[in-house]
Amino acid sequence: MPRLPGQIDQAKSRAILDAAAEALGELGLSTPISEIARRACVSKQTIYNHFGSKADLIRAIVDRRVEEIAAPLAAPDAHDRPEEALAGFARVMIEMVLKPKGRSMLKMTVQASDDMPDLARAFYEAGPRTSRRRLAEFLRDETAAGRLAVDDADQAADFFAGMVIGIRQIAGLLGVEQTLDGAAIDRLAHEAARRFLKAYAI
Repeated sequence: MPRLPGQIDQAKSRAILDAAAEALGELGLSTPISEIARRACVSKQTIYNHFGSKADLIRAIVDRRVEEIAAPLAAPDAHDRPEEALAGFARVMIEMVLKPKGRSMLKMTVQASDDMPDLARAFYEAGPRTSRRRLAEFLRDETAAGRLAVDDADQAADFFAGMVIGIRQIAGLLGVEQTLDGAAIDRLAHEAARRFLKAYAI
């Protein structure tokens, strides 16, 4: 079956993002584009054609992760089932903190922040800041609909993220192993969502 227009480019983009996430997580922000190109089986120029610069490539990697985290908030029935939506958001955040790739990306960004502040800022802006913004928007919508009473959505989004990943993120940065199976992660996510919604209930 012939490929549709754009399919090849999309496949290359995915391959580049996968290779970049792996290489950057292992080798740090100083990873040369040539190494990412080698792992993705493309040329350096192909990477520049797709993403423009290393900072833009990092933003694209983090954008993809944010889309995964925020997907439960954008589901068609999210506002009908806010606890499920928040639990889904929490579940993905916990999983990403526990996954080796998620930990290594954050760890290498922290380590390189002094030498490469622009790249570290690109990671922050595209990742933590954007995911909090998506959550704050969801909370504003819920408040406007009369289902919650959130007076400061940005602050509430920070509170929820702190409940969900606080100690787990620190443990990951320190290299402390954390073993939670899917059922345990699900229980934590639902408990955080339930308590959060109770705090901001009408």
